Amino acid sequence: MEYNLADLFESIVDTVPDREALVCLELPGSGAERRLSYARLDAAANRLGHHLRRTGVRPGDRVGLQLYNGAEYLQTMWACLKIRAVPVNVNYRYLASELAYLYQDAELVALVYDAEFGERVAAAAPQARTLRQLIRVGEAPPGTPEPAPAPIPFAEAEADGRADRDFPPRSADDLFVIYTGGTTGMPKGVLWRQEDLFFAGLGGGAPSGEPVSRPQELARRVAAGGEGLVFFPTPPLMHGTSTLTSLIAFDYGQKVVLHRRYQPEEVLRTVARERVTTISLVGDAMLRPLTDALAGPCRDTDCGSLLAVSSSGAMLSETVRAQFTALLPHVMLLNNFGSSESGFNGTATDGPAAGGAFRIRVNAHTAVVDPATQRPVAPGGTGRIALRGHVPLGYHNDPAKSAETFFERDGERWVLLGDMATVDADGLVTVLGRGSQCINTGGEKVYPEEVEQALKAHPDVYDVLVAGVPDERWGSRVAAVVQPRPGAEPLTEDAVRAHCRAHLAGYKVPRTVVFTDRIQRSPSGKADYRWAREVLGAVR
Repeated sequence: MEYNLADLFESIVDTVPDREALVCLELPGSGAERRLSYARLDAAANRLGHHLRRTGVRPGDRVGLQLYNGAEYLQTMWACLKIRAVPVNVNYRYLASELAYLYQDAELVALVYDAEFGERVAAAAPQARTLRQLIRVGEAPPGTPEPAPAPIPFAEAEADGRADRDFPPRSADDLFVIYTGGTTGMPKGVLWRQEDLFFAGLGGGAPSGEPVSRPQELARRVAAGGEGLVFFPTPPLMHGTSTLTSLIAFDYGQKVVLHRRYQPEEVLRTVARERVTTISLVGDAMLRPLTDALAGPCRDTDCGSLLAVSSSGAMLSETVRAQFTALLPHVMLLNNFGSSESGFNGTATDGPAAGGAFRIRVNAHTAVVDPATQRPVAPGGTGRIALRGHVPLGYHNDPAKSAETFFERDGERWVLLGDMATVDADGLVTVLGRGSQCINTGGEKVYPEEVEQALKAHPDVYDVLVAGVPDERWGSRVAAVVQPRPGAEPLTEDAVRAHCRAHLAGYKVPRTVVFTDRIQRSPSGKADYRWAREVLGAVR
């Protein structure tokens, strides 16, 4: 056995076949649910895998997953990994033009999609020269155009295959692709060797302890342990946060709970009903409404089983952290830092640095480097966060971007992230923000995340995005799109700026403030700065 994700999963299945692996609440609140043991999930994946092989999907071929959260997503992912095909996450919010780009860029040979996306699939599929098979989950709404080639119902595809394994040997070099981006440019596929992803993204079978030293050790740990941990990844599986959380849960031989879509009140009711121990989410955009539900309609919900809430992909503000902790003081709140290109890098320390930036206690493989020299910066210096060791191979079909982001030094592979940071003499890293979003105003650099954290500290601000807009005098000026808290006293531009002046240097205070009923973010809660610039540009 190698460090191959499908091999490792099958070793867990053989160790705890009757243990509950997956609970899918298809329509939260409706009572509809699907429960699968490890053995049943494995057999379902085998059947779909045999169908894909029989219809021509070969090792290394890409299969798209354009699906809401559900059993079909994880079943398809395992089916692909079992036959050494590469599952490709497809953002279901993309428009037809973005989908056509991703289908073509990823070189999809097959696509599994939810029926309600049929119209966009029909528009995008003909532009993908390699796409030859469509598998539809559910029934298409009346009047939905029929994509070409004609889709196969998912149930038929699954019934077409055998439940046994009978698959060829696999390798630690088999690929796992995570497509990321799309808010500031077209998406790009991060290419991971499965062994590297297992250690960098999944903690080597023990995210908070000692990684396994041999593949066989994973199943032995599961056999020696017990059940009772219940992981609830609430963002869409199409984003790495939820997929990696699910894989970690399976490595532990524990249970995964899924909702089709994120509904905070239903999340809390599910915590009580399923005795959830761990929730994963992304930033304030998901934790804030959960906190509001806890303080309001779900204030009496039993959350006694909940041990931890983990955020990654977007940092939690201190204001929302404090509000949540006041309601559930027994729950550990983890402000994790990582990316599709690096996996896990570290966890924020308690309390923000001056100005609202976050301090991270990074792992031993993470450093702050000068992007020009690719060497660590001296304490007090500014650079980009980088990770060495188990890192991706690069970006699919993008050698130029790969050369900018991945490098080798002293015989080790490194990935250079987009986040700017400083480091102190004790190795504590202060994250400033994404360099690509940095605002240059009169020669001064302003990181939007720092201004956003300061604004979120205002009790009447519910959400905010900050971006730069053109300015004749300064080149760019700081501008903010602000979503006021419902029911709060009306906010004014002057009040927002006065609040910021108490927390930030004058040149960081937004000169333009636009109020909106809703901040637009990705389904996982990540910032959509392209949308923010469009809103701000319309009122310039």
